[in-house]
Amino acid sequence: MKPSNFLALIALSAAVAAPAVAQTTIKLGYATTPTSHYGVGSNAFCEEVEKRTQARYKCQQFPGSALGGEREMIEAVQLGTLDIVNTSTGPVGNFVPEVNIVDIPFLFRDYDHARRVMDGAIGDDLRAKFPAKGLVALAWTENGFRHITNSKRAIVKPEDAKGLKIRSMQNKVHMQAFQSIGIQPTPMAFPELFGALQTGVVDGQENPIPVILSAKFAQVQKYLSLTGHVYSPALLIVSPALWNKLSDADKQAFTEAGKVASAA
Repeated sequence: MKPSNFLALIALSAAVAAPAVAQTTIKLGYATTPTSHYGVGSNAFCEEVEKRTQARYKCQQFPGSALGGEREMIEAVQLGTLDIVNTSTGPVGNFVPEVNIVDIPFLFRDYDHARRVMDGAIGDDLRAKFPAKGLVALAWTENGFRHITNSKRAIVKPEDAKGLKIRSMQNKVHMQAFQSIGIQPTPMAFPELFGALQTGVVDGQENPIPVILSAKFAQVQKYLSLTGHVYSPALLIVSPALWNKLSDADKQAFTEAGKVASAA
């Protein structure tokens, strides 16, 4: 046999004998559509995780509340039946009460102010509260300032909102703020919202503009008021059942992917 053929045979044998890289599929859920900012951030995170782990980890995404509302998905992450949720902070205070502080109305001047706080020492301190509750807060992502839509009338001053039945998240801070100006807050999971607006169960809702657009609320709501009453960050939360299995190198890869998602 010629030396060149012999070497080629050895190389081929080595390639055949090389074990395939084991791939782990991680489940990631969020409430809105794939075209929303949640979808953009989740895609960026998943692509970065796959790249940084040489495809040893790959995401299976569940958008559109396919696995339930945000509170249900957080509970699933606690239980380990869901690996990661990209969620607004609205329901998070039910698990980590300290997070309620960021839902205080008119707390932040603008996006730059909010990002400097959430990406700084205060945001880090809040994330450090999660492990005690059976959760790993990987990174703050973007949600945005919340605005009110309704089917009854334009809101140009607080008095105009009095008596409106507005869907709210299961968040005591939000609900108390609405009650203080005469709004009737109605807690409701996001998957139920469009139908409730369509049938008149509630008069309106409040969300950041990207959510309002991606959910097509304009089909069932006549008025949009740019109230900007709350800056609502979002958060990538990881199940300890997944996190504790990761090597230090993979934890770093996930952490860096979270930073990419935050900037997406």
